[in-house]
Amino acid sequence: MAIYAIGDIQGCLTPFRRLLKQISFDPRMDQLWLVGDLINRGPDSLALLRFVRSLGDAVRIVLGNHDLFLLAAAEGIATVRHKDTIHDILEAKDRGGLIAWLRHQPLHHREGSFLMIHAGLLPQWTIDESVGFAREVEAVLAGPDYRTFLHSLFHGPAPQWSPSLAGPDRLVSITRVLTRLRTCTPTGEMSEFSGPPEQTPTGYLPWFHIPYRRHTDGTIICGHWAALGLHLEPNLLAIDSGCVWGRQLTAIRLEDRTVFQVDCSTRSR
Repeated sequence: MAIYAIGDIQGCLTPFRRLLKQISFDPRMDQLWLVGDLINRGPDSLALLRFVRSLGDAVRIVLGNHDLFLLAAAEGIATVRHKDTIHDILEAKDRGGLIAWLRHQPLHHREGSFLMIHAGLLPQWTIDESVGFAREVEAVLAGPDYRTFLHSLFHGPAPQWSPSLAGPDRLVSITRVLTRLRTCTPTGEMSEFSGPPEQTPTGYLPWFHIPYRRHTDGTIICGHWAALGLHLEPNLLAIDSGCVWGRQLTAIRLEDRTVFQVDCSTRSR
């Protein structure tokens, strides 16, 4: 059995299938860990979602910001824009089943020394604390009050994290960290920066370069930051290599950290 972590696919089904062929993926024996942003901006979001769902127990998924956007759009909470490519999902006959399945996926996957999340962790969060925070959101997202949570996420304030936060502000802040974090200050103040790391604003650092982070006792697997590209450190596997932007789709075999990549020819709309 092999475990392969794969970066943001974003509806790019053809490169994804080519990557699975390259690694000789066998769903009866192997496992895929997908870092989120399964859909949107690429050309085949509906087919991609159906295919991943069909893999059953052979796949482990965490939700990314684009996946949460789909959930909000399905409830009429978020407005679909011209650049979004989720119209086919929203109009599909099996939309209800796909949305329900996606809504019950987690924001984290922890196994052994690995923790997979979509974006990043604040420097003051331990791995155990991060798992607990993720579970707070997962319970609400999979429960009857998920529409209220999604409305707060897309239309409410965006508070910086504080342990004293409660209610919707707390859930929104946790979700922003896990699905949107790229850079922050040493005290954990997030920025909205999305460019290449060498252009990080003054006073901020890539979240994984903050000194004395409290989660270096495990290996974090993440995506989200396409401008960063493939970035590997002893306790970090950042694997969004910008497939939807015409670059590469990356898989890394966790047992030996062997990297596999395919070129992606379709740029984002």
